[in-house]
Amino acid sequence: MKEPARSFVAEFLGTFALCFIGAGAVCTNAWTQGAVGLLGIAFAHGMVLAVMISALGHISGGHFNPAVTIGLLVGQRIEAGKVGVYIAAQLLGAVAAGALLRVIVPEPVWQAVHLGAAGLATGFSFGQGILLEAVLTFFLVLTVFGTAVDPKGSWNAIAGFGIGTVLIFDILMGGPLTGAAMNPARAFGPALAAGFWDNHIVYWIGPLLGGAAAGLLYSSAFLGRKR
Repeated sequence: MKEPARSFVAEFLGTFALCFIGAGAVCTNAWTQGAVGLLGIAFAHGMVLAVMISALGHISGGHFNPAVTIGLLVGQRIEAGKVGVYIAAQLLGAVAAGALLRVIVPEPVWQAVHLGAAGLATGFSFGQGILLEAVLTFFLVLTVFGTAVDPKGSWNAIAGFGIGTVLIFDILMGGPLTGAAMNPARAFGPALAAGFWDNHIVYWIGPLLGGAAAGLLYSSAFLGRKR
């Protein structure tokens, strides 16, 4: 398989796993009347991302998130011609995960939580949602640069663990407020399958701004010019 196809498949599979397990944990929590809990949902997201990065990161870089891809583009760590392929694979993987969850999870269960789609808490404004998603995604993409992109980082040792851990603490803080998607694909797949679009643009604007800011800051302040 040629390199573009390899990257496409890896990004599709990694994003599929992240959305299927992450949104699936939200559905399972509803099904079991809260037995999974916020901590369990956070760990489900973090562990699946850590494993997928460890398994597929050497093939595509393990983005699994349009915000990560845009951050790498702003930081000049990915060719512009590859961005469309990566984001298309990520969105398709998320859509496939959402569609499969809709088949597996009983309708009354998934409808109660919109199939795990992200949403704003009551009283949490549109602007607050964008700002929080931007900050949480900033931490995520900064960690991607520090562990996986920086040649002085530690890809082989802790990249998957470090990046997955960010999801855990971000969801513990932001999950009850915005769903802590930090990922337009993670928001899009379940939203499409569930037909739930309330404040959906928050999960594009916030993560893309946060990812771009992290990519610009790390590349300019710590990496310097692209080699």
